[in-house]
Amino acid sequence: MEADIHFPTGTETIELQQQVARLQALLEASRQVHSTIHEEEVLKTVLRIVVRELEMSGAAFPGAGLVYGEAVTARADGEADAESASLPRYPLTDRDGRRMTDLVVAPPDGRALTLYEADFIEGLALQAAVALENARNHKRNVEFARVQQDLEAARAIQRSLLPHTLPAVPGYSLAFRSSTCYEVGGDYLDIVPEPDGSVLIAVADVAGKGLASAIVSTSFRSDFRAMAVAGLPLDELAKRMNQHHWSEGEEARRRYVTAIFLRLHPEAGEVEMVNAGHNAGLLVAPGAEPYSIEASGTPLGLLPGMGYTSEQREFAPGARLLLYTDGLTEIFKGDEEFGTERLLKEFSGCPEGKADAILDALWEATRKFSGGSPQRDDMTALALCRRTASTEAAE
Repeated sequence: MEADIHFPTGTETIELQQQVARLQALLEASRQVHSTIHEEEVLKTVLRIVVRELEMSGAAFPGAGLVYGEAVTARADGEADAESASLPRYPLTDRDGRRMTDLVVAPPDGRALTLYEADFIEGLALQAAVALENARNHKRNVEFARVQQDLEAARAIQRSLLPHTLPAVPGYSLAFRSSTCYEVGGDYLDIVPEPDGSVLIAVADVAGKGLASAIVSTSFRSDFRAMAVAGLPLDELAKRMNQHHWSEGEEARRRYVTAIFLRLHPEAGEVEMVNAGHNAGLLVAPGAEPYSIEASGTPLGLLPGMGYTSEQREFAPGARLLLYTDGLTEIFKGDEEFGTERLLKEFSGCPEGKADAILDALWEATRKFSGGSPQRDDMTALALCRRTASTEAAE
């Protein structure tokens, strides 16, 4: 049996050639649309193709305020006016079906679009939607990369503002550690040796997290450093810091600062302390009950005119002191909080006389408690120990 073979007629050949030509035209149009990664250029290219290649009277993306040719106008709000509202409209949607913008086309002399013109514009709109979404994603990626670069720079700057070297205080061991929840944070720590041989220490926590708190933390550092050189009593220093922060205005007040100030007098073996709304400092000494350095006033910048009370304690050989921010206690395992009591227990059992070993042990304890879950808050702590004759000899 012979198979039937159909040879295209002249008319069918012409139609096939026309379809190939249309496909080639659409492919070329797609190439032009995808040749740029800038949103406005994508839209302008589509408008040029519609008007020049299809010989339409005009075309527009009203929402973007882009019009090419005539017969399409837009209101001040970017939408098509009443006369243009009846023109053919082709929505550009993203991969999730959300409408990004509409292409409005004005055929010449107000006639209807031919089937070929409508098919071509539909295909062009599909390609334009892909190119537009890619352009927007590219823009977001560039912006995100720039923000990340800025945050990395801010992180490096903030880390550089921490003490670079620790003062060598004979008979004492001093160490600190600080890790932020995000790239930058609101925890602050400073150590300032003073001309009389004492050492001024501040541990503070700006309300909130992230960049805004980091900016306030940097401002707080400048204020603290300026007042530290004046040798003020700690209660007066806290009072002035509070009033200065309050006077910075409403935004600064919303980012109030909890702080604990400490002045070590090495020769006398004494510490002077003021707690301004901060977590209680922990003081452990041989033969004595653990002592909590409680707040004597509100956080800095929360209320104007606040006064603070300083207290002085003996810091005998074998004593140890821990100042920290709440990121060290507000660690959770399910609904259970690490808490101050557990922190005190871990601190009391740490190696005697070695501040850096104490912080290593505390960080390890919090890591084990949380099960290695991501850090939720900035964590900063400072440990101060007074060595005994035995610990001095061991080194």
